[in-house]
Amino acid sequence: PFRTIVIAGLIALGFRSFLFEPFNIPSGSMMPTLLVGDYLFVSKYSYGYSRYSFPLGLIKFDGRIADSQPERGDIAVFRQPNKTSITFIKRIVGLPGDRIQVTDGVLRIDDVPVSRSKKGIATASDGYNVIKFVVYEETLTNGRSYVIQERSDNDMLDNTSVYEVPPGHYFMMGDNRDNSRDSRAASVGMVPAENLIGRADRLFFSHNGSASLWQIWKWPFAIRYGRLGDGIM
Repeated sequence: PFRTIVIAGLIALGFRSFLFEPFNIPSGSMMPTLLVGDYLFVSKYSYGYSRYSFPLGLIKFDGRIADSQPERGDIAVFRQPNKTSITFIKRIVGLPGDRIQVTDGVLRIDDVPVSRSKKGIATASDGYNVIKFVVYEETLTNGRSYVIQERSDNDMLDNTSVYEVPPGHYFMMGDNRDNSRDSRAASVGMVPAENLIGRADRLFFSHNGSASLWQIWKWPFAIRYGRLGDGIM
C-alpha cells in the first residue's frame, strides 16, 4: 500500500537521479540529428554528478562528484549558464583550452578547419514557406562524425570572433547551425562543467506531432517507428 508507493517512488527517483533521465526535444536546433517530438534517455553517470543532476536541485553542492570528462562530439544536456532554470541540448565541440571560431560556416578548432563534406539537400516547412538546407557530414579532430545542416554560410553566427574556452568549461553548438542559440551567442556562452546534466544516450520514442493527445485513432500513424531505440551519435 502506502509503503509500496513510497519505495517505488524512491526507486524511480534514484533511477532518474543516478542512471537515466528522460528528455524530449522541444525545438529544431539539433536537426537533422534530433527532431522535435524525439524522446531520449540522458545518461546521468557519464560525466559524474553535480547539483543539477538531481530533481529541482534539491541537493546543493559545488563542482562534480565522480567527475568524468566529456568527449568532443558528445551531445549533452545542460543548464543554461546565466539562467539555470532552462535546460538545453547541444553538441560539445570545444573542450577546455580550445580556440573556437566559425568562418563562412566552417567550424575551426585551434585555427584548423574541421572537415565537412556535402551529403545532399533537405527541406523543411515553417508553415508558410519551404526552406532548403545543405546537409554536411562534419568530422572532428578525434574522428567523430555526424551530420549538420546549414541554410547558408553567411547567417548571423556563421562568422564569429575567436572564442577561447576557459578551464572547466565547454563550447556547445547545435547541428542546425543557422537555427541554434548556443555558445556562439552571448545569452548562452561557455558552459561550466557543473552545468552538465548528462550525455544523450538513446531514443526511446518519437512522434511527428500529427496526432493530438485525444486523437487516439491517429497515434499509430504519428509514431516514427524507424527512430525507436536508435543510439545517438
